[in-house]
Order: sequence, then structure tokens, then C-alpha cells
Amino acid sequence: MLFDLDNTLIDRLGAFRLWAAEFAAQRGLGEEAVPWMVDRVDGWAISGAEGVRKPDVRLFEIAARRCGASLHSGGWVVGDDPGKDIAGGRDAGLRTIWIDRGVTGGVVADHTVSDARSAIELLIQLN
Repeated sequence: MLFDLDNTLIDRLGAFRLWAAEFAAQRGLGEEAVPWMVDRVDGWAISGAEGVRKPDVRLFEIAARRCGASLHSGGWVVGDDPGKDIAGGRDAGLRTIWIDRGVTGGVVADHTVSDARSAIELLIQLN
């Protein structure tokens, strides 16, 4: 999963923990989801720090490398922006899940869901 923490000038893990708590609360995932999300972060690729932005494949390459993986190994991108997240993920050779928030972009994802919780449930089912 890709989480966007643009313009974060504080401890990234601390910022991610705060973001995860807000994300879980807003989506009714429960407090137990926070450590689950935090424990699964293997690396960071923040657009502003890297000098490239989605849909540039280089950002996906940086993220994969920081997670100890390769784009050639496959993987998933979950996002709500068809032009950046889904198009970039497809260009990088990744499978995609689009969180449909009513934004159209003409890019077809492998799967479409209505919210982040559904995306996580789908990933669990598929893997």
C-alpha cells in the first residue's frame, strides 16, 4: 500500500503513527489496526524528498527498492487517483486497486472498491 505523507517535516515514523490512528478512526477500523499498519511499513518514498511524483515509475521503483523488493517481483498499488496511483502502478507493472471516490480518469484498475477497508479485505482474500 502507498500512503501519501507529503510535506511532513517531522519524524516520519511518528507522523505515520499519527496518520494511521486518524485513518483507522475515520474508517472505523478500530485501534487494533494502528499497530497492524505500522508493523507493515518496510520503507518510505515521499515525492517531495525524492524529486519525482506519481505517476512517474521512478517513484514506484524507489519505494520497491526501499522495501527490499523489485518491481519485477510484482505487487499492488492501492490508490484513489486514477491518473496518478492507478496509471503509475500499471506503468510500473503492478496490479492495482482503485478506491472509487467519484474521480474519473479513464484508467482501468484490476479491482475497484469503495473504501480503504474494502481494499485491505480484498488484498487479504487475494493473497
